[in-house]
Amino acid sequence: MEEIKNDLLQIYERWAGHQGVEIKPLKAHGSDRRYFRIFGKDRTAIGVYNPDIKENIAFLTFSKQFAEHGLNVPQIYDQELDKNIYLEEDLGDETLFSYLSRVREKKGFTPNIVEYYEKTINQLPRFQVEAGQNIDYSVCYPRSSFDRQSMHWDLNYFKYYFLKLAKVPFDEQHLEDDFKKFIDFLLEADRHFFLYRDFQSRNIMLRNGEPFFIDYQGGRKGALQYDLASLLYDAKADIPQDIRIRLLDHYLDRLKGYRSFNREQFLEYFYGYVLIRIMQALGAYGFRGFYERKEHFLKSVPYAIQNLEWILHNVKLPVELPVLTDAWSRLVRSTFLRQLGNVKLRLNVRIQSFSYKRGIPWDEKGHGGGFVFDCRLLPNPGRYDQYQDVTGNDQPVIEFLRKENEVDNFLNDIKNIAAHAIRNYKERNFSDLMIAFGCTGGQHRSVYCANQLGQFLKDTYDVDVQVRHRELEMK
Repeated sequence: MEEIKNDLLQIYERWAGHQGVEIKPLKAHGSDRRYFRIFGKDRTAIGVYNPDIKENIAFLTFSKQFAEHGLNVPQIYDQELDKNIYLEEDLGDETLFSYLSRVREKKGFTPNIVEYYEKTINQLPRFQVEAGQNIDYSVCYPRSSFDRQSMHWDLNYFKYYFLKLAKVPFDEQHLEDDFKKFIDFLLEADRHFFLYRDFQSRNIMLRNGEPFFIDYQGGRKGALQYDLASLLYDAKADIPQDIRIRLLDHYLDRLKGYRSFNREQFLEYFYGYVLIRIMQALGAYGFRGFYERKEHFLKSVPYAIQNLEWILHNVKLPVELPVLTDAWSRLVRSTFLRQLGNVKLRLNVRIQSFSYKRGIPWDEKGHGGGFVFDCRLLPNPGRYDQYQDVTGNDQPVIEFLRKENEVDNFLNDIKNIAAHAIRNYKERNFSDLMIAFGCTGGQHRSVYCANQLGQFLKDTYDVDVQVRHRELEMK
């Protein structure tokens, strides 16, 4: 270690024209590279030691080529490849992830966070398309493209370091058959672009209100969808799903300025690349967490499982993968995996009213749980002419139902049931609970009860509550 520090201090002195005053090691998450901040009289620099010479060549080459395109990457000050060291610009300590974590804890996912993501996404096509046309792919390491071999490595990483270590059963030959079909599908996407490989919030530095980009040494040729999937489904960043959709649309609008493409076809492959990125990440968490016993990596697992759950219940891939889908489903159902690292996911309680004439609502989350309560046993204001044109949102109906003890007793029982479910779901780190109220027309009693329970839960529990009225939305 001292020899490395001395070597770095020597190239710092050569660059700065004076000796370094102090050198401090920095954390390197999930990497064998060693980083140091070197302090001088009036400026700092980052010294890097990496024993992997091919990785160093890739990073230094890409840095020069990105800089030629005016991209925000660290300036390389000096290098000595025979000693596996180089000196680069100090971009500070604030990453997109550290910023959003700090702000969200106090204010939620604010417009400022979204703005930083939009600025980041604005630059992504410049890496992929603009600079990607002139990249020297001969220096890529370990592969020059995200090809069949690269994908198979990632899927095996997931299989051996996550599925096996998490003790998820599977038929190995049938799983390999699904791997092949899945890779065949992914390879159909256009893959003639620069693929950053690890385009996520910890690799985006924030300086003077602008994003700067690091850790692209694993870059290679690949599909546009992969890097966007990496950013939007970055596990611990935990971007709300509605914001993900908004940012996805923002990327597609931005991409139009660089090339023509078919939006539907892009999205068809996008979620396939989301899935392979989630599996690659789970493999990394399993290797670092289960195998190397670095427990802090396991804190990302519940967030990745939550992302997998959303994909599983909202996206239909145009390829049948029965064994792989079964493995995903087992992961989603695992209470053990949801509770790793003492992570507390936000519970989202979805409450809705409906009419039995149109059937019980379908749970699009796919849990098969939650509750449906029949309000038809309650006094019905809809039988009276003066309530025909108003709903459970309106004061006349609210006053009518508030006067009925039977309604209060009904709601008190439901509040107790919901409270028990919320406590249990939060302990097990489940992220979604559906509660539905039905009546004859979905206009009066069910609307009132949904609103009353929603307000009670908002006032009483630290959960996210969404209330919707299915039949009223149809009018």
